Amino acid sequence: MNSSIRLQSARRFYGWLSLACLVLVLDQSSKLWAQSTLQFAVPVPVTGFLNWFLIYNPGAAFSFLANGDGWQRWFFTILGTAAAIFMIWYLRRHQHDTLLALAISFILGGAVGNVIDRLIYGAVVDFIDVYYGQWHWPAFNLADSAIVLGAALIIWGEIRPKRISTPA
Repeated sequence: MNSSIRLQSARRFYGWLSLACLVLVLDQSSKLWAQSTLQFAVPVPVTGFLNWFLIYNPGAAFSFLANGDGWQRWFFTILGTAAAIFMIWYLRRHQHDTLLALAISFILGGAVGNVIDRLIYGAVVDFIDVYYGQWHWPAFNLADSAIVLGAALIIWGEIRPKRISTPA
């Protein structure tokens, strides 16, 4: 591989990593805002379907394993770190697949954001409460949103019609 192609490849890879870092910075900034502005477990109405609502989730999605005796903090920290390392490797291998690289960048930024929370606070900082009437979706954060968006992009990439190129 010549140096021009290597440089171009490195720029593309670091561009995707930069996007993951942007997601991470937005996530951590929003969590700092929530912690400095909101009172714990006191809803602040934003619209007829959205509250700001600061809570700490020691479990995983939908508070899975939140009632553990603390072991889940380290389990999810190690799992998130391993997933981030895998995603960096995977991103490097698939950096030219724009949709997949975009998805992995979102997931990577979100995963690292939640790992940082577990290391600092022992739980993930959640503050977005979406609801309808009396029904509330479990509180979440920007990292969770980025992870879901990334997963949706991967699914979309797999189910969308593929362009078939025919030899000339």
